[in-house]
Amino acid sequence: MESLDRTDREILALLQNEGRLSGAEVGRRVGLSQPAASARILRLEKSGVITGYRAVVDPVALGLNIHAIVRLRTSHAQLARALDLAARTEEITSTARVTGEDCLIFDVHCPQAGRLEEVVDSLARFGPVTTSLVLRTYPAKPMTAR
Repeated sequence: MESLDRTDREILALLQNEGRLSGAEVGRRVGLSQPAASARILRLEKSGVITGYRAVVDPVALGLNIHAIVRLRTSHAQLARALDLAARTEEITSTARVTGEDCLIFDVHCPQAGRLEEVVDSLARFGPVTTSLVLRTYPAKPMTAR
């Protein structure tokens, strides 16, 4: 996609914070008509800048009171199996392959410590793990092209 202008970046910031805004409301906030705002949003979607919309759910409201970050150091030969396990483990809500000493970082949400122990033990079959409990999360900042 061609570079984003200031208005595109404003639209992206608005939609990342409030994904259910109407085209008319987006237009009002950025100084465009509803058709112009909707056309820009559609262009951002079609070009792959906006990849989707979703509900953000509070894990604690679902009874998932323990949030942990689990890092795994594994071998290349074990990587596919570790990723397969992560995909099948409901409590692992995101996975990142990273550089450095660790290979994978998992975001884990569990209802109690016993289940976290089971998840960590299942990942440890593939190599050393490091687990950190999350004390608090902070709102994500909107992403924009610079």
